[in-house]
Amino acid sequence: MQNSLNLEGVEQQPLGEYTEKAYLDYSMYVIMDRALPQIGDGLKPVQRRIVYAMSELGLSAGQKPKKSARTVGDVIGKFHPHGDSACYEAMVLMAQDFSYRYPIIDGQGNWGSTDDPKSFAAMRYTESRLTPYARSLLVELAHGTVDWVPNFDGTMNEPVVLPARLPNLLLNGTTGIAVGLSTDVPPHNLNEVASALIHLIDNPKATVAALMKHIKGPDFPTGGELVSPRDDIKEIYATGSGTLRLRAAYKVENGDIVVTSLPHQVSGGKVLEQIATQMRNKKLPQVEDLRDESDHEDPTRLVISPRSNRIDKEELMSHLFSTTSLERTFRVNMNIIDLDGRPRGFNLVDLLTEWLKFRKGTVKRRLQHRLQIVTDRLHILDGLLVAYLNIDEVIAIIRKEDEPKPVLMKRFKLTDIQAEAILNLRLRNLAKLEEMKIRGEQDELNEERETLEKTLKSSARLKTLIKNEILEDAEAYGDKRRTAIVERDAAQALDETQLVSSEPITVVLSQRGFARAAKGHDIDSLALSYKSGDGYLAAAQGRSNQLAMFIDSTGRVYSVAAHTLPSARGQGEPLSSRFKPPDGAVFCGAMIGDNDDKVLLASDAGYGFIATLGDLLTRNKAGKSVLRVPQGGCAVVPAPVDRGVECLVAAVSSIGRLLMFEMEELPELAKGKGNKLINIPAKKYQAGEEKLVAVAIVPENGNLQVHSGSRVMTIKWDDSDPYYGERALRGGLLPRGWRSVERLTAVPTDSS
Repeated sequence: MQNSLNLEGVEQQPLGEYTEKAYLDYSMYVIMDRALPQIGDGLKPVQRRIVYAMSELGLSAGQKPKKSARTVGDVIGKFHPHGDSACYEAMVLMAQDFSYRYPIIDGQGNWGSTDDPKSFAAMRYTESRLTPYARSLLVELAHGTVDWVPNFDGTMNEPVVLPARLPNLLLNGTTGIAVGLSTDVPPHNLNEVASALIHLIDNPKATVAALMKHIKGPDFPTGGELVSPRDDIKEIYATGSGTLRLRAAYKVENGDIVVTSLPHQVSGGKVLEQIATQMRNKKLPQVEDLRDESDHEDPTRLVISPRSNRIDKEELMSHLFSTTSLERTFRVNMNIIDLDGRPRGFNLVDLLTEWLKFRKGTVKRRLQHRLQIVTDRLHILDGLLVAYLNIDEVIAIIRKEDEPKPVLMKRFKLTDIQAEAILNLRLRNLAKLEEMKIRGEQDELNEERETLEKTLKSSARLKTLIKNEILEDAEAYGDKRRTAIVERDAAQALDETQLVSSEPITVVLSQRGFARAAKGHDIDSLALSYKSGDGYLAAAQGRSNQLAMFIDSTGRVYSVAAHTLPSARGQGEPLSSRFKPPDGAVFCGAMIGDNDDKVLLASDAGYGFIATLGDLLTRNKAGKSVLRVPQGGCAVVPAPVDRGVECLVAAVSSIGRLLMFEMEELPELAKGKGNKLINIPAKKYQAGEEKLVAVAIVPENGNLQVHSGSRVMTIKWDDSDPYYGERALRGGLLPRGWRSVERLTAVPTDSS
């Protein structure tokens, strides 16, 4: 039996309409009642309720603090029915002097640290009260300055906004993420903001450029340096959005670099960890030691000890700014709820103008409230004076009449309030001196009323009053700027080769394309361990902070940082795992050196040229085509060129023909086929009967070694005549038994 669903009396609504309304309601709640601040007092609802609840608990600056749990309990029980942890975190933020430029809460106990802002103690352990600065938010609260609304359960009222005497939003800044909107307002210096407000009061049409003569830029509680160009700061103030660059401040003491202040919301511990990680990974050889000497006197003191006095400290710090949190960006996005209750973006002029509008309205309400009090008091004093002038008759009426109030009102033409005040007089106040006191109070109140009325009627007087109050508060709570504004060049990370210690190494390449790096230049590459079926092919000597380059059989060159090659204690790693050579290509040689070092590149067809290592560099894994090799041919092992001495080029073919000629006969090229080194007949080359097998550069102070199997023959410079000639000749035949040459090497004279 099928059951039917009874929907009688149930409201039905399309799902699309319901979800749209629910999402919009939630969005507006997040925007208006949680994430975005109100421009008047610069506070979010939870912050406002915390400050108001603390004032109601009597936790002003001069009073004894109470447990934070007491405050949180009052806030969530009376005004903010949400989680206690979220409420307490909002409270902690207002107490941290490294988070707020002008803290609103004075906390006692553990309220977190710059290294770990979330390390604060539980609310049952900490105590708190308001700071003197909080008085600027609350002092006018009882003077009729703001509207009140019922709390969440309607049992009491709470202020819609606090009557801030200063633009707290701009002074302390704020961050918040709503639905579709976010806000990021940086903190500023009170003295600068006060000066800008006074200028704006006197010049309502002031521009951003004019205000920036007073407000130089944001002022963060932890100091540091604001290194954004002035034009960028001006653009941010003009549009209300942009990005600022903050940098740590440092000084040099006894050769050490001492970081004295950090960018906003950056942990010193995190910075030390980032630097230490680079040191462990051997990517920061310039730094020898790292210490944290921070204490109560110096909240931030990070000491970086360079390895030697020759280290360029500015260059080192530029690298650290680029690679650690010593420099960070701060987003600015001034989305704020305006006086009409609508969220919108503000620029600097709009924000200050809107706040002055709020302040003007608040001051007017305060003056009107005071004027009403004065007027009401004068009205009562007029009635009391009538009573004192007719004291005997008044007493007689009170004694005789059952209902004296209407009689008094009729006899002396008094109002109900005046008659009630007369009836409430104490006998002790019936002395003659009271008449003099009343007249004196009347004179004072009349003078005050006259002043209040003049101020309310005069725009100039009102402006002067607002300016004086701003200056008074700036004098009470203002301080010096903490964040220096300095235009600096963008931080540059050091080149990878600068971050590696410079040590002598030998790059070894095996016949099957396995590469490794051994420390030192006195390495016997032939004696190293090789995989089964593999053996030594080539070696190149250089330094660990240089780039190692490899050439394959097609004439393509590949480069890699030498210090990243595996140690020679192992058997190396295949270069095919690092690069992407063409199909069928094999690696034929290794090179290493400075960019201006030179090397001889040659193909087995007998052609070659002198190349500069800097021209061979590439980051492309597919390599760079440098040497043009004939179809089916192969590159031979490159030969390094000695600087500043006369050199001979030695080239030997597979049938044992050796030719030595002056190196000046070869061109220097960036790429190409090159010139003929030794004459190998085309028919023999194409038939595979003869090809070039090795080349070497022999300096004037060196000898040539010919390697044939395990035997080595040395040819001295003076003994080169049988093989010496011009480039592209056939060369001389080596002695029988030496014509199967594996490689040529050049060695110093004393090594032969």
